[in-house]
Amino acid sequence: MILDHLDNAERYAALHPGFSAAFEFLKRKDLADLSAGRHPLDGERLYVLVVQQDGRGRDKAKLETHRRYIDIQFTVTGADDIGWKPAGHCSGYDQDYNDEKDVAFFSDKPDVWVTIRPGTFGIFFPEDAHAPLGGTGPIHKVVVKVAVGWD
Repeated sequence: MILDHLDNAERYAALHPGFSAAFEFLKRKDLADLSAGRHPLDGERLYVLVVQQDGRGRDKAKLETHRRYIDIQFTVTGADDIGWKPAGHCSGYDQDYNDEKDVAFFSDKPDVWVTIRPGTFGIFFPEDAHAPLGGTGPIHKVVVKVAVGWD
């Protein structure tokens, strides 16, 4: 997991061939005006999910993992508390991996909570179990989904 401010995004561009395009998208001036839902950037290799909803609170946020995508979670407004735990340390599936949705849910509790405030982002790799929407109140966020296999 990586947590940083968008001003420092170039530091991470070399980690994956899709990160440069992902961070350029997050720097758009009209980001707050995008409608909720899925927006394509580069086919299935790179797309965006715009989420506008109330946080679930830490007690209801579930740890999840993805196998095919890396999440770059960026908060536009509100504050998203996201729990984290190494996926390899999770002991119990709450919902087995769903290949169609690329997600598995765990019954474990996060080891750590981080708050993603406006202008900051978190990068969650497949080995990072994360529990998004752990904050409360309205949260407007953009999740850039970056395919692990870029070819």
